[in-house]
Amino acid sequence: MEASSLPAALELAAGGGAGLSPEKRAVLGSSLLLLQRDYRFERVWFWGCIQGVRGAYYIAEGLGPDRAAPRSRLYSLNCVEWSLLPPVTEEMVTQAEHLKGRFQGDPSFEYEYTEINAEDAERLLEDGKEPVIKEEARLVATIEQIDRAVGIVPRGAFVKTPLGSVHENRNFEGLSLTEAKKLSSYFHFTEPVNLKNKTLLEKADLDPSTDFLDSLEHDIPQGSWTVQLEKGGTVVVLRSLLWLGLTFYHVPMTKQYGYIYFGTGEKNLDLPFML
Repeated sequence: MEASSLPAALELAAGGGAGLSPEKRAVLGSSLLLLQRDYRFERVWFWGCIQGVRGAYYIAEGLGPDRAAPRSRLYSLNCVEWSLLPPVTEEMVTQAEHLKGRFQGDPSFEYEYTEINAEDAERLLEDGKEPVIKEEARLVATIEQIDRAVGIVPRGAFVKTPLGSVHENRNFEGLSLTEAKKLSSYFHFTEPVNLKNKTLLEKADLDPSTDFLDSLEHDIPQGSWTVQLEKGGTVVVLRSLLWLGLTFYHVPMTKQYGYIYFGTGEKNLDLPFML
C-alpha cells in the first residue's frame, strides 16, 4: 500500500485484527518518505510485516516508472533503519520452498538444507559453498512468492502501453460495488500464466491495455479467497487463505486500494484439505 496514505489504508485493512501500533505508524510515516528520497524511488509501498520468533521484519518496496519492472525490496527491524535486500533468483525461491518453520528474526541466521540429495550437496561443496541458506535469502524469496501468488490489483488500475511498460491508469475511478464483489474484477500483479493459454476467441473480448494479467477467478485451489464487505458495506476486503495474513482492500468508486501482509511467512499447505 502507498506509503503516503498509510494511516488511512491500515484502518481500512484492519478488520482481520492485524495492524501497527500508533508509534510504529508515526515512525514509518517519516522513515518511508526519507527512504524514497535517499534511494530516489518514484514510489514506495509499505508491503507489510513478517513476524519471526525473536523479532519482526518490516518490508517496503521501491518502484520505478515501469510498475511491472522488478521492485527493490528493503527490510527494517525497527521501522527506522532500512537495508536493501538482494535481487531474488529462481534458485532462492526453490531453496526457500523446502524450508519449514518460523522465521527467526535474524537476517544472518543460517538454515541447513534438510531436503537436499547427496549429489547436490557435493556439487555445492565443490563450488566452495556450504549447503546452507541465510534467512535474508529466505526472506526475499518468501516476499517474491507472496507477491506472485496473492499480490493483486483491481481491473483497470494499471494500463500497458504499446511499448510494453505498465503505468497507473489516470482514468481509473474505482470499481462499482457490484463489480468489486466479483473475483474476476481483480488481477494478479505479476507475469501472467493463464492468459497465455487462452484461445484467440477468448482473447477477442479482452482489452489488451487493461486485461494483460491473470484474474483471480481461476485460482487453484478454488475457494482460496474470501470476499467481505466491511465498514458498513463501504469497503470490499479480500483475504487469502493460501497465505494467511494477506489482506487486500478497495473502496468502490474511489482510487483507494492496496494490499498488506501481516503473518509468519508460512504458506498454508493444508488449504486443499480444509476446503
